[in-house]
Amino acid sequence: MAKTIALPNGRIIGDGHPAYIIAEMSGNHAGSKERALEIIHAAKEAGADCIKIQTYTPDTITINCNNKYFHIGDGTWEGENLYHLYEKAYTPWEWQADLKACADKIGIDFFSTPFDKTSVDFLEEIGVDFYKIASFEVVDIPLIEYVASKKKPIIMSTGMATKEEITEAVAAMKSSGCDDIALLRCASAYPAITDEMNLATMLDMKNEFDVPVGLSDHSMGSVGAVTAIAKGGSIIEKHFCLSREIENPDVSFSMPPEEFASMVKDIRQAEKAEGMVSYGPTTQEMGNVQFRKSIFVVKDVKKGDVFTEENIRVIRPGYGMKPKYYKEILGKKATMDIEFGMPFKEEYFE
Repeated sequence: MAKTIALPNGRIIGDGHPAYIIAEMSGNHAGSKERALEIIHAAKEAGADCIKIQTYTPDTITINCNNKYFHIGDGTWEGENLYHLYEKAYTPWEWQADLKACADKIGIDFFSTPFDKTSVDFLEEIGVDFYKIASFEVVDIPLIEYVASKKKPIIMSTGMATKEEITEAVAAMKSSGCDDIALLRCASAYPAITDEMNLATMLDMKNEFDVPVGLSDHSMGSVGAVTAIAKGGSIIEKHFCLSREIENPDVSFSMPPEEFASMVKDIRQAEKAEGMVSYGPTTQEMGNVQFRKSIFVVKDVKKGDVFTEENIRVIRPGYGMKPKYYKEILGKKATMDIEFGMPFKEEYFE
C-alpha cells in the first residue's frame, strides 16, 4: 500500500481514505473577482474538497514577445500569443488573499500552482498550506526545489513527463525537504481524450514512487475520474466553471456545477462499491438466500420407502438440506411419512 500524505488541516490523502476532489478555477473567473468568489461557493456546494487557483502574471511566466516561438500553432488556443493568452487567463494577485479567506470561511481547502519564485514567496505570505506543480513545470527543477524547500505537501501533475523526468522531480522534492508528495496522471491536452488517459500509468507511478496518485482530468465527462478512483487513485482534479457560456481560455474543457456534483456523487458511489473483503450474503442479499436450491420431497413418501430421483429433487427454494447431500440421501430409507412439497430434513432418513 502506498504511503499517505497529511495536509496541515488534518486531511489524509491516500489509500483507505476518501478521494480528494479538487476544483481547478484557472481562468474561469473570466476577469471578475466576484465570479471567482462565486466559483469558490459553487465548488463547495458541488462537493469539492478543495479549490485551486494559479499564481502567475504574464511577466512571471513568459515574456512579451511576438516572434514565432511565442505563438500557438494549433489546438484550443490556436493563433494565440502566449503573453496575451496569459493576460486573459491569470488570476490577479491582489484577489488571492481574499479568495483564500473566502475558502477558509466556508470550509473548503485552498491552494495554488506557482510558476516562479516570486509566486511562491507571495503564496507563503498569504498562508497557503500546500502546493501544486503543473505538468509543464515538471522539468523546472529549480522551481520544484524552491517549492519543496517550504516543506509543505506537493501534488504534482505529470502530463508529458517521462519516468526519468518524474524521478528527477521527485528526487528534487525529497532532497529539498519535502516528503509529502502525490503524483497525478495527466494528459496535457485541452480537452483531452479518454483514449490517451492511460490510467495504467497512474498505477505504475503508485508502485514505482510509493506515493498517493490520482488524475488531473482535462477530458469531457466523468468517466476518466470515476475509473481512476475505482482503479486505486486518491485524487481527482477537474477544471470547474460556473457556465460554459462564460467565455474564457479554459471553459471548453471545464465542468459546470451540476456536472461536477454528478461526478462527485459517482466517485463517492465508486468508493462504496469497492467496499471491503466480504464473503457470504450481504445485508441486502439475506432476503434472497431462500431462493437458492435445496432438496425437496416431490412425491408423497411412506415410512420405509427408499429415496430415489423420482421422489426427491434439487429445486428452488432453499428451505431444505443443501444439494451437496443429495447423492448421500439417495438409496436411504424414510423414517416417517413425508408429504409432497416438504423441504427435506435430516430426520427424514436413517
